[in-house]
Amino acid sequence: MSLWVKICGNTSLEDALLAADAGADAVGFVFAQSPRQVTPERVAAITPFLPAPLEKIGIFVDADSASIAAAIKECGLTGVQLHFSSRDGLSAELRRRFGQELRILQVIHFGEDVGQTLATAQSNADLDGILMDSRTATAVGGTGIAFDWQAARRAIFQPGSGLKLVAAGGLHPDNVAEAITTLRPWGVDVVTGVEASPGRKDAAKVRAFVNAARAAVK
Repeated sequence: MSLWVKICGNTSLEDALLAADAGADAVGFVFAQSPRQVTPERVAAITPFLPAPLEKIGIFVDADSASIAAAIKECGLTGVQLHFSSRDGLSAELRRRFGQELRILQVIHFGEDVGQTLATAQSNADLDGILMDSRTATAVGGTGIAFDWQAARRAIFQPGSGLKLVAAGGLHPDNVAEAITTLRPWGVDVVTGVEASPGRKDAAKVRAFVNAARAAVK
């Protein structure tokens, strides 16, 4: 079993290079309001110095297709992560504009209505995967809080679903192996669990997280 590992909430070249050196498959840049928010100008100054195979994912919350497309072009993004993308046709617009090479992930928050939301996402042929996250009253991501993995396994993370499901929310070096063993996701995504402070990575935690995630699928 291979595993996709994304280190999100990067704000500097140093941290993005750290993630790459630690063995991550992707780094994420938050363009929405957040303690980790970055501008397209800042990311455009980072991505040219990152390894070509490393995926560069932009995180957008309720952004329109024009601003997302502009960021993709300016920053050289290889993928997008869409939070609360309720407007019909957004993923289709991005797919038409950028083709199959752009990875498009839809974020879903685990909760009572997750079944209906998931079914809608499953029927969207323009999505490459679904990132299952937790949320709070004030934050739609980067909460540092885990959702109920056992309930999620029964409801969503079933073998043979054909979906690329990414587990996020409350992961850190000490629990990522348990999350992988329980959920058997296609990928994992971490922000707060590898930080020294919001927007700044802890090198030891980043390396420990990637190593623990890789070891869990050997």
